[in-house]
Amino acid sequence: MSQVIRVGTRGSALAMAQTRQISERLGTAANAEIELVPITTQGDTSRASLATIGGTGVFAAALREALLAGECDVVVHSLKDLPTAEHEGLRLGAVPKRADARDAICARDGLTLATLPEGARVGTGSPRRIAQLGAARPDIVAVDIRGNVDTRLGKVESGELDAVLLAAAGLGRLGLADAATELLPLAEWPTAPGQGALAIEVRREKGDRSLERALEAIDHNTTRATVLAERLVLAGLEAGCSAPIGATAFMEDELLFLTATVYSADGARRIVSSHAATPDSRSAADLADAARDVAERAVAELLGNGAAELAPPEESP
Repeated sequence: MSQVIRVGTRGSALAMAQTRQISERLGTAANAEIELVPITTQGDTSRASLATIGGTGVFAAALREALLAGECDVVVHSLKDLPTAEHEGLRLGAVPKRADARDAICARDGLTLATLPEGARVGTGSPRRIAQLGAARPDIVAVDIRGNVDTRLGKVESGELDAVLLAAAGLGRLGLADAATELLPLAEWPTAPGQGALAIEVRREKGDRSLERALEAIDHNTTRATVLAERLVLAGLEAGCSAPIGATAFMEDELLFLTATVYSADGARRIVSSHAATPDSRSAADLADAARDVAERAVAELLGNGAAELAPPEESP
């Protein structure tokens, strides 16, 4: 085994954990050794809110620069952090099977969203989650927080916060699933487009054949199609990954379903659109066509009902 695949990743505990899981599969499929290349991003060093430092791309930009510079062969992103616009020098090499897409309440004393006391302080750095909290429990105080998963959970353990909202997938990948006191159902609490999924990005030109075969081996057609539908809603609304938008797509009975929800910042208003399409087959191309179909119809309906007023288009940097 002489080939080495260099895998770029953020250096956080969660990023390293999920990258190790993917790297093991890549290494086995390509019969290669793996070298992890930790990369610091703006999102890791800044403590300002995501909206303040630019939202879309703050975790992806440095990884992409390292990949283009040849410092690594692939990079692993949390898909929800990846800008929706294609990068002229890069492509999505694989989207592995998605983990749990739900949000989790991690509260003191085993409390749930419904049983948190009036005025409870709940931490999250997500405008979507803040809006959803406002819609579900307007009496709750949303506290804007940053930091890794352990830091956020520590604020609950210390009593600084009554609860935090986190992605169930991240808790699972860190072996902290037991920290969740409630998993919020997607039908009532849609999450960020692509949440729970990972993205393996590579340079646009095809590389080593064994690496390409390995990428094909871990790519999951259904996940790729469902997250495509969700992300096309963001792209169609010209909104960034920090916008108060939830989207859920899934396959059932040979149908691809998509529901997208746009919230006002305080959660007092929301617009919902749901559509379904029947792919001609389960091939990647036909699934992608179905994803584009449902997303296009959802975006048209959302915009027609005033979504641009609730989630204004993201400003160019």
